[in-house]
Parts: sequence; C-alpha cells; structure tokens
Amino acid sequence: MNDEPKRIKQVIVMRHDLKMRRGKQMAQAAHASMSFICRRLQERGSVSLNDFSEVERAWLTGAFAKVCCRVDSEDELMAIHDKAVAARLEVHLITDSGKTEFHGVPTRTCLAIGPDEAEKIDEITGELQLL
Repeated sequence: MNDEPKRIKQVIVMRHDLKMRRGKQMAQAAHASMSFICRRLQERGSVSLNDFSEVERAWLTGAFAKVCCRVDSEDELMAIHDKAVAARLEVHLITDSGKTEFHGVPTRTCLAIGPDEAEKIDEITGELQLL
C-alpha cells in the first residue's frame, strides 16, 4: 500500500501567441487561479474549507502548487479546456475585456485547471511546454 501523499496542483495554461506583456500575463494567470475560489463566493455568498473536496482542501491548506504552461493559439487553449471539462476537472477560462491590450476586443487569454491530483491534470497538460 502506498502511504505517500498525493501530489496536488493547479495548472495555468497561457496563450503565448498573444505576446502579452509579462505583467499582463501575470494578471491573467492570477485571475485564472483565483477563479477557483471566487466563483464559489459568487455562487454562495461565502465559503468555508468544508465547501471544498478533500483534495481541494489539501491544496488550499498546503503549498498551493501551480505550474504555468503555454499554448500557441486560441484553438489549442480551447482544446485543452474541452479535454479538462470532459475529464470532469475544475476548469476556469479567462476572457480579458480588451480594455488595455486587445483594442477593445474580448480575448480568451488563459485557463486554470484544478486544483486536483497531479496525475489527472497531467493527462491533459503533461505534454505542454512550460511558460
């Protein structure tokens, strides 16, 4: 029997083709990561650790492991999104309003998958290049 704790992480997948400024990328990644908690706050008005699964609680009370990967198009981003949804993983797609970088055009910039067991997320993102 394996008593080793499961690796838990969240993966941020960023569109590299948009050539966003580094600060813009960081802001978009933060939006994606925080969406995990913020969506629940919006839906329920408040949250406690009891509102999360055992794996999610372990991530929230642990090291908050995050990995940032890249894709080279919106089509690739959406393919990852669709695979994560089909695998029943927590996934949050971020669409920037376009007010500062995209000439007023709402633009899908990134997504967050998880937190969940690393092995589950790696099935979707394991082949992606690190950002």
